[in-house]
Amino acid sequence: MQVTVNIPDDLAACMVPAGSDVARMLLEESAAAAYRNGRLSAEQLRRLLGMETRFDVDAFLAKHSICDYSSQDLDHDLSTLSKLDV
Repeated sequence: MQVTVNIPDDLAACMVPAGSDVARMLLEESAAAAYRNGRLSAEQLRRLLGMETRFDVDAFLAKHSICDYSSQDLDHDLSTLSKLDV
């Protein structure tokens, strides 16, 4: 699907750093929001952004301050850790 969005130049300049690819940056911001809200999986995000590996996705998520580590993951890890005899 091809989508065209008209943004006045002065407002686009406020939204995107000078020299950046406006279309790519808006795509990445939209993709990050969709992933954060559970509308895209990591695999869908990878395909949408043309990334080759899950490592690329992880780097993208880190760049956008998105953490895949839930409070349930923490609880599980703490439970496992408490069972270890260290």
